[in-house]
Amino acid sequence: MKTLKTLALILALAAPGAASAQLTTTKLTATKGNEYGLSYTLPVNGISVQIAARKTVRTPGPFANYAGKYLNETPIINKSVSWEIAGTAIEETATPDAEERYLVTLKGAGAPFISVTEKGGMLTGVNTRRLGRAAGAEATVLEAEEAAPTILDSPAARQAVTAEMIQSTSTAKRAELAAAKIYELRNSRNEIISGQADAMPSDGAAMQLALDRISEQEAALTAMFLGTEQVSVEVATYELDFPELVAEGESERVVVARLSQVDGLVDADDLSGAPVYCTFTLNTLAEIPLNEKGQPKTFPKGGVAYRIPGSASVALTYGGRTLEQATFDVAQYGVVFGLDPTLFTDKKAPSYLLLNPVTGGIVELGIVEGE
Repeated sequence: MKTLKTLALILALAAPGAASAQLTTTKLTATKGNEYGLSYTLPVNGISVQIAARKTVRTPGPFANYAGKYLNETPIINKSVSWEIAGTAIEETATPDAEERYLVTLKGAGAPFISVTEKGGMLTGVNTRRLGRAAGAEATVLEAEEAAPTILDSPAARQAVTAEMIQSTSTAKRAELAAAKIYELRNSRNEIISGQADAMPSDGAAMQLALDRISEQEAALTAMFLGTEQVSVEVATYELDFPELVAEGESERVVVARLSQVDGLVDADDLSGAPVYCTFTLNTLAEIPLNEKGQPKTFPKGGVAYRIPGSASVALTYGGRTLEQATFDVAQYGVVFGLDPTLFTDKKAPSYLLLNPVTGGIVELGIVEGE
């Protein structure tokens, strides 16, 4: 099983649509110049797994030992770092199957053509440029987040520190002065709200500004006692192949990544972390269609090949908890069959074929009208 990891560092996936580029196709027309022969490939499927890990850093304040005495609250005592799974997403992917390359001859009126993906030349349609599904258009993109500065790094923290606190060489004295400043700010807030302040703000906007500044300074001084918490989110993307499953109900479980409480998301073989598992379960195996006699149909001579996909379920789990699960049609759990190429070169009523660009399965087959 191939496992490729792309680690998205801070804000690397913050732009919407980073993993959901619109599928683009190329039109290939059957002409005398190419002897009416058009080549294409069918897809093979995998999955793209996104995992978002939230990092929380808790840091004691400089007056942590005095939080109980002056604020009657329990502070952060020791610095700590913790990680948790914040979100996951699974998307089916398609890549060209090197073993399923075809050449179809479409010689007829009306300039028959095929549409293939620009990347990989996978067939998406015959005699139509429409797409059976806009691959990736609805893909979920998890966003990384950078840790914001703490309140102790803000201008409010500097404004809250008095000259007496700066001049004092005793931590105990500075804590006492900081606590006194907190209660002074609270008293000022109450006086403004009750209209009893000696210098009341001139209007509602000025009052709100004054109250906001008081709150910011109080929060900064309180953080000096109780400590601070910073949160950031890291996103990693892992590309996985569907395993070789041959019986309905058969499953295979693999380790996608691990979550370390020190380093966050790490590689699957890094035993410093707890595993994030991906379990693949084969639901159905597709078979060649049967004729009126109940026998497998024969592939049409020179036929336009397409996939009849099977299906599988995929589940992500961590710590015994299901994070994400989904069911997909899967090209390689099915079979390849074909349509008679004369359907698409008929002079009176040529047909068109619309395929799912991810699985190569038929979405629509009909008569061309005005194309």
